[in-house]
Amino acid sequence: MAAKKPVNWWLWTKMLFGGAAICVGGPAFTYWLTPTDEELFQKYNPELQKRSLERRFERQQEFDDFVTKLKEYSKSDKPIWAVQAEAEEKERQQRASVQKSLALADEVKARKEAMRREAGLPLEK
Repeated sequence: MAAKKPVNWWLWTKMLFGGAAICVGGPAFTYWLTPTDEELFQKYNPELQKRSLERRFERQQEFDDFVTKLKEYSKSDKPIWAVQAEAEEKERQQRASVQKSLALADEVKARKEAMRREAGLPLEK
C-alpha cells in the first residue's frame, strides 16, 4: 500500500485567501468605483441638469404608476406577465372602441352637414 500524500497546507491557505480576496474584493471594488446619482448629476452639463430637474416629477409619477400596477397585478393568482398581457389587451380593446366611436361620431357629423347643405340650411360651427 502506498504511503498517503501529505496535505499541502500552504497551497490551501493561498487558495483560501485568494478566493476571499476575489469574493469580497471584487464587489467592494465595484462599489468603490460606481458613482452615486448625485455625482452623475453633477457631471451633467447645465442644460441636461435643467431638463432632468424639469422631468423629475413626471418620471417619479410614471414609476409610481408602474409600481401601483405591479401591486395590482400581484394580487392575482396568475403570473404577473400573464395579468399584464391581459390588461394590455383590455386597454387595446378599449382604445379601439373609443376610436371606433370617434369615427362614428365624425361620420354622423358629416351626414348632418351634408343633409343641411342639401336642405340649404346654414352649417353649424
